[in-house]
Amino acid sequence: MILFDIFRRRYRSFRVVDLVALAVLLVLALASYAFKTFAQGMGADTMGVEGQIAQEDQRIHLLRAEIAHLEDPGRIERLSSQYLGMQAADPKQETTPEALPQVALEPAKPSLGTAKP
Repeated sequence: MILFDIFRRRYRSFRVVDLVALAVLLVLALASYAFKTFAQGMGADTMGVEGQIAQEDQRIHLLRAEIAHLEDPGRIERLSSQYLGMQAADPKQETTPEALPQVALEPAKPSLGTAKP
């Protein structure tokens, strides 16, 4: 019977149930607005992070291209001959695995590019 009394009570010519329902509706509206604003802020943060990821992916791509350029065998050969005086191995210097013991027993011959002691 107390429950039915709530439906009949009035406060300043408004039923108490109507006032409670209005208060709940206002709380729900404010809560949904707050959650929507919070979600938009998180979305903006996500967009910023995705932009950073895209920039880092582009930088990784550029660094890989630079590594490929620096490791180019033609470039390394050109720089080694220009700055170090190195040249490709002469075919006369190559040997077979069977001839390695004989080569190891021979005294070392001075090469053309080294100074004699």
